[in-house]
Amino acid sequence: MFLDRPDAGRQLAQKLSHYAGRDDVIVLALPRGGVPVGFEVARRIGVPLDVFIVRKLGVPGHEELAMGAIASGGVRVVNDDVIRALPNAELILDAVTEIEREELHRRELSYRGGRPAPEVQGRTVILIDDGLATGATMRAAVAALRQRRAAKIVVAVPVGAPSTCHDLAKQVDETICAITPSSFIGVGQYYEDFSQTTDDEVRDLLARAAAGES
Repeated sequence: MFLDRPDAGRQLAQKLSHYAGRDDVIVLALPRGGVPVGFEVARRIGVPLDVFIVRKLGVPGHEELAMGAIASGGVRVVNDDVIRALPNAELILDAVTEIEREELHRRELSYRGGRPAPEVQGRTVILIDDGLATGATMRAAVAALRQRRAAKIVVAVPVGAPSTCHDLAKQVDETICAITPSSFIGVGQYYEDFSQTTDDEVRDLLARAAAGES
């Protein structure tokens, strides 16, 4: 469906044109993969871009299986279904949380280069990722933005599992999942190029956005 993440961003931007040029709107992308998507959206609708850092809490040895996620501001969202199935769940959850908090802090320092986190109180925030599978990281981001009193939260992704998009729609003000395939297996299957986005690419795109470059 998409050539790569920038292509997905360009297509997604068409569905967000009603936010174009508004000074109360900001795009916050989830690193790493959400940043190339968010860069294209922000550029095309003419609003600022920044990152909102969320870390998935993967089950040790099965990291793709999310126990939950954490976000800036001390927010932690837990996947109760996974936790109930794990022996010593609380010990495992706390240990993984501590590790991911360190990585979250590292990324905040690395990506912004000392720039403060953007103010979201009273603003419309468009949260963007390259896709939604379980939605654990996105739910953590939403919870953190509620805590920070964003006026309106919009979740926008190029592709998502239908059930995840449906559940998130109940938690935010607007949800845009460009495609929701009934045969959804994973986000990567809807991209011709789904190679990993690097820290350097994230920093470059954020610097270009801050400088107003296209």
